[in-house]
Amino acid sequence: MAKIGVVLAGCGVFDGSEIHEAVITLLALDRAGAEVICMAPTQEQMHVVNHASGTVAENEQRNILVESARIARGNVKDIATLTAADIDALVFPGGFGAAKNLCDFAVKGADCTVNEEVARLVNEVVDAGKPLAAICIAPALIARILGASGKAPQLTIGNDKDTAAAIETMGGKHVECAVDDCVIDTKLKLVSTPAYMLAGSISAAAAGIEKTITELMKLV
Repeated sequence: MAKIGVVLAGCGVFDGSEIHEAVITLLALDRAGAEVICMAPTQEQMHVVNHASGTVAENEQRNILVESARIARGNVKDIATLTAADIDALVFPGGFGAAKNLCDFAVKGADCTVNEEVARLVNEVVDAGKPLAAICIAPALIARILGASGKAPQLTIGNDKDTAAAIETMGGKHVECAVDDCVIDTKLKLVSTPAYMLAGSISAAAAGIEKTITELMKLV
């Protein structure tokens, strides 16, 4: 049974992992017969957003791993305790947490920095020749990590021109993609899909995510 790591970034689209994307990913992996290992950094979120109002909750703070445990039903590991040897592939659902908590792309764009443990594990996985998948805004994170080491990943966030330009600036190669499709970098074994960067419904997001997981599992 393949062991697939899923990196979570909190709980909720505006300040953590996008819950629909994360759950669809977990369901698709389970249906594919994979053993899922959920993981997250143990640190405070960039901020907390009231999802009912869309406003930042001042003077409130939450831990990324503790919040991620809500999605993982409590079964989540500290990413710092895992290496590429523990998994056969790695998946990043989207949500603003990928761009706020796993890195600061949401604030600094192409000049962003990445959580050290996240960058370490991504590089380990790619260097070991194991596959990787990135969903929604998460490809920007991957572009930063792999672009910094000159690997020039080919990936997609759909067709948003500003984000695509930032990906190119960070050393990636952006490819436009429909919501129900995915882009495969065969050299790096990297699969990506736009999901809610384009999706207007959960079913539209699911179409691309399910295809991404299918292609990822072919590479394991």
